[in-house]
Amino acid sequence: MLSQKIRQLSSLYSKEFIEVRHHLHAHPELSYKEFETSKFVQQKLKSFGIDSTVMAETGVVGIIEGRNPSSKVVALRADMDALPIQEENEVSYKSLKPGIMHACGHDVHTSCLLGAARILNELRNEWDGTIKLIFQPGEEKNPGGASIMIREGVLQNPAPEAIFGLHVHPGLPVGKFSFRGGQVMASADEIYITIRGKGGHAAAPHLTTDTILIASQLIVNLQQVISRNRDPFQPSVLSITSFQGGYTTNVIPSEVKLMGTFRALNEEWRFKAHDIIRKISTELVQSMGAEIDLHIDVGYPTVYNNESLNEKARTLAEEYMGAENVETTEMRMGAEDFGYYSQLIPGCFYRLGVGNVAKGISSGVHTPTFNIDESAIENGIGMMAWLGSNYKK
Repeated sequence: MLSQKIRQLSSLYSKEFIEVRHHLHAHPELSYKEFETSKFVQQKLKSFGIDSTVMAETGVVGIIEGRNPSSKVVALRADMDALPIQEENEVSYKSLKPGIMHACGHDVHTSCLLGAARILNELRNEWDGTIKLIFQPGEEKNPGGASIMIREGVLQNPAPEAIFGLHVHPGLPVGKFSFRGGQVMASADEIYITIRGKGGHAAAPHLTTDTILIASQLIVNLQQVISRNRDPFQPSVLSITSFQGGYTTNVIPSEVKLMGTFRALNEEWRFKAHDIIRKISTELVQSMGAEIDLHIDVGYPTVYNNESLNEKARTLAEEYMGAENVETTEMRMGAEDFGYYSQLIPGCFYRLGVGNVAKGISSGVHTPTFNIDESAIENGIGMMAWLGSNYKK
């Protein structure tokens, strides 16, 4: 049986791809600067007998043809970039680059896809269709590497009918996976506001335009976007996360800068909210005598898992791992540029359990102590190979 062969090869190669993960983890690279990572991935694919091409400067795309290559095309995706975080783990493969760390598990994602690629290529006479391997840059930073890869044609020649992607989940015990159909992750937009007015002596506020007060009032009023304009059944978050203004105790500054994020699970509401944010901000600031510059940097769309594809994938996962090891992914207000793919073709973005509380492995992603139970890599390799080889229209 194909499943048994995939399990055997995943087990056989697990140590090799744990070492791959160690190499990637020790040599992280920031978004759109994954030059050495890209070369490493290309070399690995070549050693497996898989040709690859470069897209978006550092992205890598490989093709594996099984039996009847034109019968179907499915894509498997992994991201490769790291985060600007100083690692605090004391491990043999600790990041060698100060202030840069694979704190979101992209080293794991890349290792799992490389492992799956090796297995799928070795077993290419036992499955039908064509599998496109997508190793993308820049998931952590706007505009998102996925958007650039798509613009450069990653979903063409050949055109995938569906795409699968995995993400580590430290809150899910190792040995388990989770799936969810429909909306699963939020859109993410960045808000930048500059308020300008006449500054002056703090002892004479009547001779100034108090930008600190105006900015404070605006932060409070913006909460109306959520509390009084959003459908209560549509999750959404608006957070102002930075307030920069003033430099001493006795001066009202002439300029204040605010930054924040807006997230939604509904694309129609998302852009309606942008208009409301602009209206509230502009009218309030101008009514209080100041000027405003407002920019909303439109980021990643929502991650929408095609219900039919997700259901098929979950069934396959239960066959491969056992139903007791397959759970339902919780909805999240975090964002992922996998959403660019899933807005265009059927997508399935699923979770790989990597946590192990007994071993003290429980830190969340984007923290300096994030790590995984590395036995998860064998599971991740196998599941990706299994889903890719068994996809049916």
